Amino acid sequence: MTKVRRVIEQYDLRIGDELADRWRGEGYERESLRALADRFNKALLAAVMRDAGLNPLAGEAENTYRLLTDDSVSAGMQTQARRRLERVDVDVDALRADFVSHQAVHTYLTKDLEVSPPTDSRTPAERLADDRETIQRLESRLEAVADNTLSRLDRTDELSLGSYSVLVDVQVFCADCGQQYTIGELLDVGHCDCSTNE
Repeated sequence: MTKVRRVIEQYDLRIGDELADRWRGEGYERESLRALADRFNKALLAAVMRDAGLNPLAGEAENTYRLLTDDSVSAGMQTQARRRLERVDVDVDALRADFVSHQAVHTYLTKDLEVSPPTDSRTPAERLADDRETIQRLESRLEAVADNTLSRLDRTDELSLGSYSVLVDVQVFCADCGQQYTIGELLDVGHCDCSTNE
């Protein structure tokens, strides 16, 4: 039995068919496996919160999930979220162990539900926009993690730092033509100087 199926049965979640439909974009906007794993984990957390008598408001389970799992969240905020759940006898470590990865979702969809992977019906421009957004999200996350780490080190006197800003700027260097670009510049232009020198 796959992990996703076990968790669905253990917590009586009604999300399996929805995951398949969202993966294939049938009746919903198509979602990636990572987005589906997050969706599943938030649904699991909401079910656990309801079972514990918390009756989460709209968006509350999503925010609690972010507090428990996002690397950019401070340790203090994460501890607060854990304690709130522990006060109503939720075993947070066991809950986190039941959170699933995108690989687990893929296994469930392809093995248990026998759903074929979706075909990519996006236009090249849509794919490029999605790829740009993915890189920007990763840059923002790295910036937040670095800022959070520096703040913690500064607070604990492990680092002495004045007023600062964290800047993340991914550069692409082509060894053949010697040109360097930001990701945004390269995606806008669509090529390095090699193609103009041919």
